Amino acid sequence: MPILANTTVSCRTRVARGFLAGLSAFRKDESAAAAVEFSLVSLPLLGLLLAALQLSVIFFAGQVLQSAATNASRQLMTGQAQSGGMTANQFAQLVCNDAAGLYDCNSLMVDVESAGSFSAVNTAPPVLTYANGKVTNQWSWSPGAAGQVVIVKVMYNWPVFGPAMLGLSDQPNGDHLLMAVAVFKNEPFPS
Repeated sequence: MPILANTTVSCRTRVARGFLAGLSAFRKDESAAAAVEFSLVSLPLLGLLLAALQLSVIFFAGQVLQSAATNASRQLMTGQAQSGGMTANQFAQLVCNDAAGLYDCNSLMVDVESAGSFSAVNTAPPVLTYANGKVTNQWSWSPGAAGQVVIVKVMYNWPVFGPAMLGLSDQPNGDHLLMAVAVFKNEPFPS
């Protein structure tokens, strides 16, 4: 009988030693450490890359809107819009035609105000009001007479994708407000 008892103990001892040796080898094995570390870092890195890409698109769209608004404002400055009886919707269409198809033309918001001097122009940023996710503001259309100072504000709610924690949206509906502004003095065109 003693031979069987020694055999059983030695099998258990070998199994225990093999298990402990496996644990020790697992603890020292670092061959997959890079993969685990990359999996922990990859999601935040991907989020930052997508946020940077989206921010660059927002800057590009804002610059296109500014250029289009400046070009369209030339019609007001020279008096062509006033003599032709241009409306706010026609001006918005003029801006949209120059905006390379980036925007929904029906969603452009145009606010044009005039004053007698630069110090009298309302330069306060507009506060948008929303009802059911839509902007409800009524905008001014006063392109001014010859020699008056005019401020043109063209606004567009640019859709933002991704989590709100990225901080790219600045409107209650989750969009980013793009705003182009042009301030100028009308030329002395004939009335």
